[in-house]
Amino acid sequence: MSLFGKEDKAVEDEYRRQRLQMVQRQLAGRDVRDPAVLDAMRRVPRHLFVPPECRHEAYDDYPLAIGYGQTISQPYIVASMTEFLLPDKSKRVFEIGTGSGYQTAVLAELFGQVVTVEIVPELSERAQGILRGLGYANIVFHVGDGLTVPAESEKFEAIIATAAPEIAPEELSDRLLPGGRLILPVGKTTQYLQLVTRDAAGKIHYETLYAVRFVPWQRQ
Repeated sequence: MSLFGKEDKAVEDEYRRQRLQMVQRQLAGRDVRDPAVLDAMRRVPRHLFVPPECRHEAYDDYPLAIGYGQTISQPYIVASMTEFLLPDKSKRVFEIGTGSGYQTAVLAELFGQVVTVEIVPELSERAQGILRGLGYANIVFHVGDGLTVPAESEKFEAIIATAAPEIAPEELSDRLLPGGRLILPVGKTTQYLQLVTRDAAGKIHYETLYAVRFVPWQRQ
């Protein structure tokens, strides 16, 4: 998949080289091990999801501003959070915070369906244009508050949030199917990535993973 024309093949090849180097050094060179996740990160063109003036930094190991007070997460965090969800094409995943659409694209490579919600309409519109231009047809888009959109009756095998509430909202763990996994940052001054799981008996379990820094959770 590409948005480049033939005349830009040299540029596309250079971005691909940078992308492969990113995966080798930043992901496989650390602790990301799932071959499917690594392959997805090799395929998704991150430079298309950042502002044009930042494209020369697209494959560096840090987040970038995308406007409206939001950021695109560093590649390692995207890959690591995705890996904790145990992605599978038979599963549906719910994403809170479409943002740039980059994490959405990675999820679309690995899950059967992605349901994604973004509170900033302009970001959702921009991400939809990029993702549809890349040919993704397994994404359902919503604009609104991730705790109320889509309908509360919808349940998922996997949930990911890309903004940090102070604690994991019960409304999200309530959406998990038995065996489901929720990954999100939590905290205010100090933030940690938290893994929330629902076992086969319906009991909820919490595991703190590592320190992170995300934009705060927004409510409507």
